[in-house]
Amino acid sequence: GSVNTNFRISGNYHAESTVLPGSFLYQKGGSQFNLNHQSADSKFNIQFVGGYTVQDNNQPSSDLTGQILTLAPNAPELYNADGSLNWANSTWQNPLRTLVAAFKSRSNDFLANTVVSYQILPGLSLKSSFGYSDLRHTETRITPSTIYDPRINYGSSYSSLFLNKTTRSSWIVEPQLNWETQINQAKFSVLIGGTFQNQATNQLVNSGNGFSSNSLIYNLAAATTVRAIADNETLYKYQAFFGRVNYNLKERYILNITGRRDGSSRFGPNKQFAAFGAVRAAWILSKETFLDKVSWLSFAKLRSSYGITGSDQIGDYQFLDTYSTSTTNYNNTVGLQPTRLFNPNFAWETNRKLEVALETGFLKDRIFFTAAWYRNRSANQLVGIPMPGITGFSSLQSNLDATVENSGWEFTLNTINVNAGKLRWNSSLNLTLSRNKLLSFPNLSTSTYRNTYRINQPLSIRLLYDYKGVDPQTGIYQFVDINGDGRISSPDDKQIVADLTPKYFGGFQNELNYGKWRLDFLFQFVKQKNQTSLIGLAGPMYNVPKAMTASWQQPGDVVPYQMFTTGVNAAAANASSWYSESTATIIDASYIRLKNVSLSYQLPINMKQMQLRLMAQGQNLLTFTRYKHGDPEFTSFGFLPPLKMFTGGVQFTF
Repeated sequence: GSVNTNFRISGNYHAESTVLPGSFLYQKGGSQFNLNHQSADSKFNIQFVGGYTVQDNNQPSSDLTGQILTLAPNAPELYNADGSLNWANSTWQNPLRTLVAAFKSRSNDFLANTVVSYQILPGLSLKSSFGYSDLRHTETRITPSTIYDPRINYGSSYSSLFLNKTTRSSWIVEPQLNWETQINQAKFSVLIGGTFQNQATNQLVNSGNGFSSNSLIYNLAAATTVRAIADNETLYKYQAFFGRVNYNLKERYILNITGRRDGSSRFGPNKQFAAFGAVRAAWILSKETFLDKVSWLSFAKLRSSYGITGSDQIGDYQFLDTYSTSTTNYNNTVGLQPTRLFNPNFAWETNRKLEVALETGFLKDRIFFTAAWYRNRSANQLVGIPMPGITGFSSLQSNLDATVENSGWEFTLNTINVNAGKLRWNSSLNLTLSRNKLLSFPNLSTSTYRNTYRINQPLSIRLLYDYKGVDPQTGIYQFVDINGDGRISSPDDKQIVADLTPKYFGGFQNELNYGKWRLDFLFQFVKQKNQTSLIGLAGPMYNVPKAMTASWQQPGDVVPYQMFTTGVNAAAANASSWYSESTATIIDASYIRLKNVSLSYQLPINMKQMQLRLMAQGQNLLTFTRYKHGDPEFTSFGFLPPLKMFTGGVQFTF
């Protein structure tokens, strides 16, 4: 570009395969354009950013992890000698059969944003941003007849297609007027502005069944039966007006007051608008004269804030009484059925946030420490309140009259450990201790949530049976009969509270530079408990954890697991079900993980305007944990956990 105008055009391409068998691939490519211009008198500025991205994803229609984990140890080979799937003379269902049931998606995404500013007078400027986005997304999921055993002789008439087409376009305009001035040692700034947003979404979902040939399975017109599952058009509108006042005295005392009024089309009549605001204050102690002689303290700042924010992050038209097309024809006419009840009182969710923090720097900021305490109280949660089945509706979209509190401490420590010659070593440690509890819930004991939540307890609790162990004589799991009625039942005996909220979590990051070498690594740590599952009964024809070999065999055995059964033993089957919802399943899932390691070297090139850097990176390399049931970070059973990945690269700059 030139002195006043510059631009950049860039492009990227990314391809990634999967660890599952088959030629599955995720591809992403795009181009970006940036333009910056400033007038000769520097009063007028314009910035434009535009980008177009295409994503093409071809994956299996389902995650095979759960099927592979539970595959019986003596199961037949997955493949025949010729590479075809082994059906073992029709004696089993090969878990790899679903690999031909592919899921494909394609997205075309256009984004553009422009920021225009003009200085009207000294200290007075006008700025506005304009954004536009357009998304075109298509998903297809096929279930061809080839997923079935060839001996069944199912043809393409048993194949099916699921097709989803979604388009979404939106625009946003945000004008702002900013005024700044200084009176003696005081600085003032006033900002007023607004936000106007519009988003339109169209979705068409079709299914097709029965094809003349599997070669035509992606052609909906070739299906014998075509059904429109959904045809939706939604419109979302949002607008807000806001103002902010900043006051800064002697660069020591800072006050910030913000107010805004937000409006959303997602709420009922006379409930679309709500007012929110915040106040922030800060005191830079290190600039006070009484700390001039404290040479080891280079920076100290005390800050606090309190504010109320709102949320409208729900679906559109949730407050309206709506109807959808019925799946049943009456006299060859498709009817309508009610799907949602009208709630005129549906309004904004609110969150009251309070924070107090101290920022300190020592030894010329070689050691920088921040401690912050926060408390967030959420009310008017946007949820579906369960309704009795006799009403014909499962829930009513409403604001829950409950208060939830999230509070805790956040600590950050940044240090320059070594800074001598070619060697520089920086570290960063962050630690969060968070707590969550339900402060109030009117009529909780008579609501449908009475067996889910408890007052002054976290939302992440589980109500469990109290596990006593395996009866050495019968080999059956035993539990405490809390209500003393002589039997184990829910919810009367399911009353033990287990808190699954992490006690603390954080990370430890380091950056080492020596000459042209650079090494970065990050450790992630979490102290937590989680609920695990032993996959059900021990005895049926599927794989179970190795630990379950220590099961009861004969009277007198003192073991951690009950007798094997295929399910015909009702007492053992019931006990196994209770076991999965008992205190026995709560175990330590804490871990320390080497999340990321990056090493790079800049090759010495005798050219001033040219650089060549070699890079290597690894993710999820090491994990230290006592958790024996898979990945402690991803405890959901049956899904592929985070992968260990290695990346190499070359960066050429000229």
